[in-house]
Amino acid sequence: MTQTDTSHATNGANTSSDRGAIRWSYASGTSDAPLLGMTIGDAFDRTVARFPDREALVARHQGLHYTWRALRAEVDTCARGLMALGITKGQRVGIWSPNRAEWVITQFATAKIGAILVNINPAYRLHELEYALNHSTCHTLILSPRFRTTDYAGMLQTLAPELAHSTPGALDAHRLPHLRHVVVMDHDRFPGMWLWDDVLGKATEVAHSALLERQADQEFDDPINIQYTSGTTGNPKGATLSHHNILNNGYFVARLQGFTERDRVCIPVPLYHCFGMVMGNIGCVTHGAAMVYPAETFDPKAVLETVQAERCTALYGVPTMFIAELAHPEFGAYDLSRLRTGVMAGSPCPVQVMRNVIDRMHMSQVEICYGMTETSPVSTQTRLDDPLEKRVGTVGTVGPHVEVKVVDPATGKILPIDTPGELLTRGYSVMLGYWDNEEATARAIDRAGWMHTGDLATIDADGYVNIVGRIKDMVIRGGENIYPREVEEFLYTHPAISDVQVIGVPDEKYGEELMAWVKLRDGMQATPEELTAFCRGQIASFKIPRYWKFVDAFPMTVTGKIQKYLMRQSSIEELGLQAAAHIQTA
Repeated sequence: MTQTDTSHATNGANTSSDRGAIRWSYASGTSDAPLLGMTIGDAFDRTVARFPDREALVARHQGLHYTWRALRAEVDTCARGLMALGITKGQRVGIWSPNRAEWVITQFATAKIGAILVNINPAYRLHELEYALNHSTCHTLILSPRFRTTDYAGMLQTLAPELAHSTPGALDAHRLPHLRHVVVMDHDRFPGMWLWDDVLGKATEVAHSALLERQADQEFDDPINIQYTSGTTGNPKGATLSHHNILNNGYFVARLQGFTERDRVCIPVPLYHCFGMVMGNIGCVTHGAAMVYPAETFDPKAVLETVQAERCTALYGVPTMFIAELAHPEFGAYDLSRLRTGVMAGSPCPVQVMRNVIDRMHMSQVEICYGMTETSPVSTQTRLDDPLEKRVGTVGTVGPHVEVKVVDPATGKILPIDTPGELLTRGYSVMLGYWDNEEATARAIDRAGWMHTGDLATIDADGYVNIVGRIKDMVIRGGENIYPREVEEFLYTHPAISDVQVIGVPDEKYGEELMAWVKLRDGMQATPEELTAFCRGQIASFKIPRYWKFVDAFPMTVTGKIQKYLMRQSSIEELGLQAAAHIQTA
């Protein structure tokens, strides 16, 4: 029998005896299940004890299959190996890799020893990698050697040429002063780096009892994960999450989908993001469901093949992934009949795409989730028994043990139902704060504990939330959050650019694309091709503007504030993007 959650949202209805007949934009999530008061390592071991011989992990592209018992053996070996390297509780361990079995093994190994896992986007280039490693003061970096045309090991050697003459574990690099250990997921040796098997082999130096003692030393409110989000002030901010944050979020997202040990979840979304490592990995671990990775990165054919071959019952993805799967020329050749549920999230979900997924992919119980990295990530979610129009046309109702409200962005006062304003969320899921950035934390989380999302939303009389826009100057391209200020800060380093403003414009495939309005210095020239080439290899490819426009000035208010909404409107007209601008989303 499929397990379901009886949780629901209670809307902020008010009687005439309190605040008059007005109903306010507030909802709180209830549940018949309490929060999990344990660490990730203990939750992992509990699942192993319940389902030791059921399949836990499939990395199809690596030809790897693990039962829960076998996966724990790998996790514990990795944990003891990391302890042998001298990694202590609270030290930062970075991981820079596409989706691989080693990723999830590292995730749970670091949780068991209390090291803080730092997720590094595989799309990062030199500037971003250097910033993340130094800002988090990473002590150890675990990386994939390469992927397609990206040479991760070579990029690290560029930042730390001292590796060429270093003994593994004794790196002393000028540009990466905190980094000591580099571990490469490979069988070929690189100067100054450990191999993955070296670390596993060092487990013999640490007794299993020492691991158990370290694991018992963890508290569920301890920080366990740093995830970098693009920063509005030019640099990414490290959202710091606890065991309690992400364990419970993964648990309840999966519970609302009715997950049990019989489910097999296809996870093509990146593990460095909350979607993969929390909603995917931890959602599976807390229910005994199998984690299934089709490839190192998203490939629609690999997803379709994996769903069929591994008899997957659930599929995750951002809208662009589902669009690509549905559009694949061999789509009709695959048997997807075992699918029943899954999650579409990461960017606004077009209503028609949701309907196609339900009708053509057998995902009659597919759900939409909404949230942000800073809230672990999910705050609202559609339910299995929601009316179809609510399941495809909203981002659902508030999650269990979470509160949401909509306020006037100018005054902070709560608004009546169906009135657009800023969406705030509060509860167990709100991050501990931004790593080493108290000022940014104070701006994001108010004195009452509300996380300010920066998104414009409405809440209706039944508690359903609809996202109608964004206050923050953020662009969501294919599930990737991009803050234009970060891209602008980089473009300012080009010698020909005097001023630049980056905006998002609608796109039928990715939801949004970047466009840069560029003001050149007097007497200087540049072309879109030159500026694109300037960005390559320095910032992630998804942050490189697709469209460029050279201007003499920007539209401004009388007080000198740039009016980006006018830039967006005129760009839609000039580029002929009206159709993409009118796609209906939840």
